Amino acid sequence: MGETVRLGSARDGFEFEAYRAPVADARRGGLVVCHAIWGVTPHLRALAESYAEAGYETLVPSLFGRLQPGFTERDTDPALMARQNGYAKETAWGAEVLDVVQAAIDALAPPVFALGFCFGGTVAWLAAARCSGLSAVASFYGGQIVQYLEDAPGVPIILHLGKTDPLIPPADIEAIRDRHPDLPVYLYEAGHAFVAPNGYHADSARLSRLRTLALFARNGAGRAEV
Repeated sequence: MGETVRLGSARDGFEFEAYRAPVADARRGGLVVCHAIWGVTPHLRALAESYAEAGYETLVPSLFGRLQPGFTERDTDPALMARQNGYAKETAWGAEVLDVVQAAIDALAPPVFALGFCFGGTVAWLAAARCSGLSAVASFYGGQIVQYLEDAPGVPIILHLGKTDPLIPPADIEAIRDRHPDLPVYLYEAGHAFVAPNGYHADSARLSRLRTLALFARNGAGRAEV
């Protein structure tokens, strides 16, 4: 089972909580999971456990720790949406929390990978461009990536997007492809949040996970000392 740990930002010493899921057997690498606007929910913690079972020591840092200490206990609550969206905007859709992501990366032995969902999908994109110590990144339905197209990923990255996602219109997808034509962009027969309980689509969740694990395997997973 996982545990709550505290990490510190090298930028200003700020301490924040993160959920850590350790591996029980052979370690393939470290993984930083960037959460959606709902925070470090039970779903994200369960997901961290599933990646730990696959051999990835996983950290899910509280990206809103400066604005809302602690974890969110419910996956989705409409009454929280305005506040959580406000947090996302206040952090410039993740650009202002990369010190938290970097601290999580630095807390893990290499190779270290990252993935993120929705708000966290944009954070993952920015981390691929601006953070150090990552080997590969997977971004799931990052709605604000289009605002950061000038950020060129410095590590291999793949994007997972839903064909019927109302939050990421076709024009945004085309803008991403036009700016980064060599970037693997996978489209699924699903809407937004197809990995999460509120938008879950089994086939898309399964295939995107397989592609993500394959990306990690191609970029160093399993080469670290156990």
